Amino acid sequence: MITYFDDRSVQVTSTTVRVDGRTYPLAELTTVWHRRGERSWRVLAGRGAIGAAIAGPLVTAVLGIGLAVWLQRSAVVTIAIVGISVLIGLAVGPVADFLFEYLDRSYARGSREMEMWADWRGRPVRLLHTRDAMRFGQIYRAVQRAMESLSAAPGQNVIGSSGSRPSPRHRP
Repeated sequence: MITYFDDRSVQVTSTTVRVDGRTYPLAELTTVWHRRGERSWRVLAGRGAIGAAIAGPLVTAVLGIGLAVWLQRSAVVTIAIVGISVLIGLAVGPVADFLFEYLDRSYARGSREMEMWADWRGRPVRLLHTRDAMRFGQIYRAVQRAMESLSAAPGQNVIGSSGSRPSPRHRP
């Protein structure tokens, strides 16, 4: 038996798919497909807030330099304003690394609910639903590989594309 994916709630082997304690023998799954839900505006707003947090200090620094030039004060005051503005702009450096990492994780998790469906014993069954796009992709690919290794008879087990219902096809 080959294990293609294994974590706390999902296990995909060369013979079965186990999700949250329910086990589905691969030989009984005839068609597998996935669906993508609507975008989460909360996730998109969070990404926008991260972008604003990164750009905020830089915009403040540029505005401060512009203000220093526009005020036409003495050289000491202008240098002080420009110096403070540059320090504000430099403050984005350490924070940007943290924010870019958070933004990268946000894209890995995705902004949609993902569902994996299968025809099991002649009826559609939702095997998995998650908002974690990277994990979903790993599980979906594991099921795909397991079914490809199982399918000795052409057209027996099929992996479909997104949409409501795939038209059956065989993938070698």
